[in-house]
Amino acid sequence: MKKLSFLIVLLSINVSANSILIKSGQINDGLGNSFIGDILIVDEKIVEVGKFLNSPSAKIIEAKGKPVTPGLISPISNIGVVEINALDVTNDDSPDFFGPGFSVFNAFNPHSTLIPWNRSNGVTSSISTPGYSSQIFKGMGSFYLLDGDIDITGNADVAMYARLGAIGGSRAETIQIMESMFELALNKDELELEELLGTTFASSMDMQLQDIQALSRVVNREIPLVLEVNRAIDILQALRLKNDYDLELVLMSVEEAPLVLDQILASGVSVIIDPMDNIPDSFDELASNIKLGGILSNAGIKVMFSTQRSHNYHLMRQGAGNAVAHGMTYQAGISGMTSIVADVFNIQDRGSIKDGYFADIVIWSEDPLEPSAYPTTVIINGSEISLETRASRLTERYTDKRDIPSSYKH
Repeated sequence: MKKLSFLIVLLSINVSANSILIKSGQINDGLGNSFIGDILIVDEKIVEVGKFLNSPSAKIIEAKGKPVTPGLISPISNIGVVEINALDVTNDDSPDFFGPGFSVFNAFNPHSTLIPWNRSNGVTSSISTPGYSSQIFKGMGSFYLLDGDIDITGNADVAMYARLGAIGGSRAETIQIMESMFELALNKDELELEELLGTTFASSMDMQLQDIQALSRVVNREIPLVLEVNRAIDILQALRLKNDYDLELVLMSVEEAPLVLDQILASGVSVIIDPMDNIPDSFDELASNIKLGGILSNAGIKVMFSTQRSHNYHLMRQGAGNAVAHGMTYQAGISGMTSIVADVFNIQDRGSIKDGYFADIVIWSEDPLEPSAYPTTVIINGSEISLETRASRLTERYTDKRDIPSSYKH
């Protein structure tokens, strides 16, 4: 039956279709499975994963036992919306006017130098998010494919980002403000928007129409709220807000999570952590633990990864490797950079090596959780992508040994 179904697939392929056959890779499919196998890609999609596959018209890529994973997905980044942090004119991630309703979606630059740099290190898509803001709710992040195409592939406003804890001011007031904003959003369907905006609270907070509409999506569980929080008691307050307002909640950072592990597990929330950030740098993080990733994952909590290194979001795999070295399972480390991100942020048909999914695939030189590993092949939407970056071009330029005038090199 398997051979017959494969024959039908082959017969249905248009002769002009773009097809790639990856042979004999050590496939880690992002779903917890690892095996030696082949992957047949036709146009944008994976049409079959198995063994001893053949396709006369396909371009053959011999993996020769090297690790093959889904393309990595960064759950938080400023890829495409910030070029140089210190140069304001290249920063599109911080609002002056909007709060919760701020959206980075229309600012994405597909020709940003951050894209080929992170892509050549295995990151094939990312959620680009609002940056620093004095407001509690920083705004909404959007999903983008990092193929560099001017015809951008992405999903607008897939999550809202906020922070609770050591941000200045009273955290008690912060929680009250969050509650008031949620209450305002819950009343959106009962009152005219003009009435809502005219309330004393909305006016004092300078809330705009877009802010209420965005918060309404959160309280109606259309998009998750990603809440950065560390202190154990603040985590409990976040879980209370989740229950009180029926939120789709993702906790980020959670350095003191082991102190309230049972409550986090019972709530069903997912988390985003940076396993390299395990030394307290505030009174909110006194219980930081280098084993955080393993503790959370082994308890049954879905774990994703971030990094503090602005622009170098590919370093989340170093963080994942650190988590695996301190108790997390290897497959949980891979899933935390691929399928879990796609699942939590409702990114359809990506994040796994699976029949019918978009072909975002990376072949690695060695174990991708080793810092020395690098991609030998990156495929996005079924197309093989150049691994050239500005850094590689500069290296080539300044190490050129040809006997040409130096002015050609500088």
